[in-house]
Amino acid sequence: MESSKTDFPVLKNDRLLRAALGKEVDKVPVWVMRQAGRYLPEFQEVRAKHDFFTVCRTPELACEVTLQPLRRYDHLDASIIFSDILVIPQALGMTVEMHPGVGPVFPKPLQDPSEIDSLQEKGAVARLEYVGAAITLTRHRINGKVPLIGFTGAPFTLMGYMIEGGGSKTMSKTKEWLQKHSTDVHKLLRLLTNVIIDYLVMQVVSGAQLLQVFESSADHLTREQFIEISAPYLKDIRDGVRRKLTEKSLEQVPMTIFAKGAGHSLDIQAQMGYETIGLDWTVDPVEARKIVGDNITLQGNLDPQDLYKKPEDIKAMTIDMVRKFGKHRYIANLGHGITPQTPLESMTAFTEGVHEAF
Repeated sequence: MESSKTDFPVLKNDRLLRAALGKEVDKVPVWVMRQAGRYLPEFQEVRAKHDFFTVCRTPELACEVTLQPLRRYDHLDASIIFSDILVIPQALGMTVEMHPGVGPVFPKPLQDPSEIDSLQEKGAVARLEYVGAAITLTRHRINGKVPLIGFTGAPFTLMGYMIEGGGSKTMSKTKEWLQKHSTDVHKLLRLLTNVIIDYLVMQVVSGAQLLQVFESSADHLTREQFIEISAPYLKDIRDGVRRKLTEKSLEQVPMTIFAKGAGHSLDIQAQMGYETIGLDWTVDPVEARKIVGDNITLQGNLDPQDLYKKPEDIKAMTIDMVRKFGKHRYIANLGHGITPQTPLESMTAFTEGVHEAF
């Protein structure tokens, strides 16, 4: 029955879900973005034998690397399925390669709006079933130790990669599209939104217990642009997932929006219906709470660079951060993904510090 989507092991540690839903917790829950990844030597061993996207597409391998941080760190209160936001452009028919030292590369990015029509929206989610298989396998293998998080990239962030051909510090091509091809931009964002909704629902069907939407490129948008280009689609994703889960008579799962660099729009994010708002390290916890109110959970937000400090300093900073956020409606995390050279003992100091704060 290991591959069955029913009869999952009973969840033993529900701190993450309780915090996301505003229920009382004994300790503040903690997990870390990219916690299954390059900073772990055991992950590097897997990558030495397998291409990055091969790991993503092979449920056994994706499950293995998802579980690696849980074996090493006793204080983690969640796991997040090992995958990548760019599996969606792949499922739409675009080629994405992971180049060492460079990151993701699209050999043929979108160069003209007419190319939007060649994207293969039909069947895209079916081509992502390997993510669902990895989630189901991991739910069984994790044996109820902690909840399993599913995730996706947000429409604007995905669009940026598809136009730029990879990561970009300036997003100049995308910004040119925003200026010259406004109608086509919204056409592409709508297409991506439709696929994302069905992709997230598939993850819940497969066993995901919380969903996070990564708007990782929000720092390239002004408040006005965020309201026009990002926010409507993020809200549609939340509403669409909720509606489709109801249609399927499935239990709702809490959802988190993490819009890196969109601290200028926390009030807008608070209106989207997400249970949790992730904060990057530039946002003050006290100010954020004033803006979003008491009925939304906050997540974050230690600067990943702080994990290069001495363990005792990391622990002290972490305890200070957690106490600023408070114990109610709070999930401890970094303000962005953990970086590859982070010392292993830093993660120990961070996770221990969270649980020692209260």
